[in-house]
Amino acid sequence: MTKDLEIQVRRMWKVRIKIVPVINGALGKIKKGLDQNLQLLPGDPSAIQPQKITVMITSHIILKVLGSIPVISC
Repeated sequence: MTKDLEIQVRRMWKVRIKIVPVINGALGKIKKGLDQNLQLLPGDPSAIQPQKITVMITSHIILKVLGSIPVISC
C-alpha cells in the first residue's frame, strides 16, 4: 500500500520520496519497527508523541459519542 502511494506522489509531483510508516492503533498500540522508521525522519522524533496524540483523539471521540447517548437511570 505504501508503494502505491509512493508511485502516485512521484508521478503527481515529479519528486523522489520515501514513505515512512508511522502508525498507531486507536488505543495507542505501537507498530513493530516504529523506532527504526522514526530514525529515518529528520530531527529527534519520539514514539511517545504520536502515541499520546492517538490516545487523546480516541478518548475525545469516545467522550463525544457517549455524551450524546441519553443516560437512563433505574
